[in-house]
Amino acid sequence: MKESNLPPSHQYQIIAFARRMKQRAEIFSLFGQQLDSMIDIINFGVCPAVFLLSYGQFSFILLPVAFCILASNALRLSYFNLFGLMDDGYYMGLSLDNNILVFAFVFLFESLFSPFVFLIILSAMFLVLALLNLAPIPTPKYQGKWFYLIVAYVIILTLIYCQNFMAG
Repeated sequence: MKESNLPPSHQYQIIAFARRMKQRAEIFSLFGQQLDSMIDIINFGVCPAVFLLSYGQFSFILLPVAFCILASNALRLSYFNLFGLMDDGYYMGLSLDNNILVFAFVFLFESLFSPFVFLIILSAMFLVLALLNLAPIPTPKYQGKWFYLIVAYVIILTLIYCQNFMAG
């Protein structure tokens, strides 16, 4: 092993610099995890809750449902931030990403129901999803083939929504 030509003071400075960079990287990693959770709670909690309230013309009766959506999302993300994935790469509880996939599918059937009935369907769906988000059931992390299935699902739904929009 070749000995370094740097004086010991420089070697110490390089080591100290490397340690500081490692600590900063860990801080940014933790910051990134928290930022990701904040984005998730907005996308999968706040947006559906506001949508539900808006669809129901901001009726006070819907506030408990909106609260359940937000609370279950916060609990789900807190649990994930503490414990992460299970050893076999599964989530504990239904991943929040699934909520939007289910919501988009259910919304395809809006025209088949009166606004009041569909509001009840949406509320029930969000409450069931909130329970599944917190349930002790293992769900797989979307990777590999799952990613391509979800992309295909989103493209198909987008085409259906475009067709419905163009049809008027």
